[in-house]
Amino acid sequence: VAMPSSARPTMVGADPIAAPLTHVALLLCALAPTVAVVDPNAQIVAVSTLSVVAGAYRSVRPASEGSGEVMTKEDAQKFPLLGSCVLFGAFLAFKFLPKNVLDVCATAYFGMLGVVAMSAILTPVVHKFAFGGRELVSYELFSVPEMKWVNDERWTVECTLAEAAAGVAALAGTAAYVRSRHWLANNALGMSFALQGIEYLTIDSVQIGSILLAGLFVYDVFWVFCTPVMVSVARSFDAPIKLLFPRVAASAIEGADRPFSMLGLGDIVVPGLYVAMILRMDNARRAAALEPRKSLTRSASKKAATASRMVRDDGKTVTTYFPAVAFGYLVGIVTTIVVMNVFDAAQPALLYIVPGVLGATFIRAALAKEVGVTWNYCEGLEEAQAERDAAEAKTKSS
Repeated sequence: VAMPSSARPTMVGADPIAAPLTHVALLLCALAPTVAVVDPNAQIVAVSTLSVVAGAYRSVRPASEGSGEVMTKEDAQKFPLLGSCVLFGAFLAFKFLPKNVLDVCATAYFGMLGVVAMSAILTPVVHKFAFGGRELVSYELFSVPEMKWVNDERWTVECTLAEAAAGVAALAGTAAYVRSRHWLANNALGMSFALQGIEYLTIDSVQIGSILLAGLFVYDVFWVFCTPVMVSVARSFDAPIKLLFPRVAASAIEGADRPFSMLGLGDIVVPGLYVAMILRMDNARRAAALEPRKSLTRSASKKAATASRMVRDDGKTVTTYFPAVAFGYLVGIVTTIVVMNVFDAAQPALLYIVPGVLGATFIRAALAKEVGVTWNYCEGLEEAQAERDAAEAKTKSS
């Protein structure tokens, strides 16, 4: 379903300086190995951290508009189990089915997803620089009639000129990956998936984020340390589900025995969802500090909105968590790289990243004496309470 060009995904609502600079830095880091030999460990740290921060900035507007998919507590609890089923199923598929058939299916599936994801990433850029950011007319491409059990209403697919241009570029990039399997095309698709995942999949509370991270902490440790499944699938699955970082000069990749280091997209997206929620929490707290109204939290037992404290600050004394939690991610990924090189073995990155981001959250909360407030934070309850207050006031006045 199309939306008007004025509502296309942009970084409005994010930091007007830090957000675009983060994207530029990410692009430069991703392209650096094409012009010089870059230490793969340093590149893993830079690209993964910048991807998490960029994704967090991108999540601000979709979350405020309610256009993302919100993860519930039940979803967070089921996620490691569903992930385990998918992972083990992929392991069995590569063990018993012809690899060339699986590669064709994976290429078709991820190729279609890649065109969509890369188009979404490129559209705001094309809209701004090629069309000056002005409002564009949407042209109807086709419609899907109402069908029982499929859609409850008629779907219309529309496209602006910016989206069409971005789609052509995305199609060319995806075709380059399908044709050559070049590491740069793989990374372009992989980073598109990661950024879009963080942007549109939303965690709305610290509690749900903690449940998700704790579950996937156990998932990652089990499948990497206790079985050969995770490493086997990562090496066998020829699809952009991981980022590749050259160990040698670009001209020497074809003849190298181990030309790449790898990082799974899950090690970016999963903690990235939590970091993005922390950024939005900071934004909400700053906004609440400018208004003399109640900042609400959600009870851990009843999950009900309750008034935790009155926020009447001038906006300058509000405790912020995003820098600390982003730094926690950086410490976690650096620790992963150090341990991996010391023991010369694959490591479950979430083993180090999860304590990094959760530890940073609650250390910062303890220093600010806000552990309870932070633990009970739930995104959007302030707006819900404001609507209820307005409705009550209207009822009393009438």
